[in-house]
Amino acid sequence: QVQLVESGGGLVQPGGSLRLSCAASGRIFSIYGMAWYRQAPGKQRELVAAVSRFGSTNYADSVKGRFTISRDNAKNTVYLQMNSLEFEDTAVYYCNAGISQWIGGPSNDYWGQGTQVTVSS
Repeated sequence: QVQLVESGGGLVQPGGSLRLSCAASGRIFSIYGMAWYRQAPGKQRELVAAVSRFGSTNYADSVKGRFTISRDNAKNTVYLQMNSLEFEDTAVYYCNAGISQWIGGPSNDYWGQGTQVTVSS
């Protein structure tokens, strides 16, 4: 089994910062792409940022210049540094990773349980 456990969400004022972490554990041979998604009330889940196994990144236009995704392959962990937070960033943030559990095995999608980020004055 594989688990993704997120941490770091909370309540922050507009303009503030938060850092989300997501650690993968369990039977893991290799982790490919890792990403953060978010889902606001009444809206579809959307991609926020993604990072490849080798560190290339891409971001949603709405967060470019404010959010930074990074990963520590030795710790099987992905981070999301969120700066200059806005009301519109309020959502449940989900970690996602493509993971293979054995040599030559398929890469399957795994999701964390979600962490709430609320931007409010």
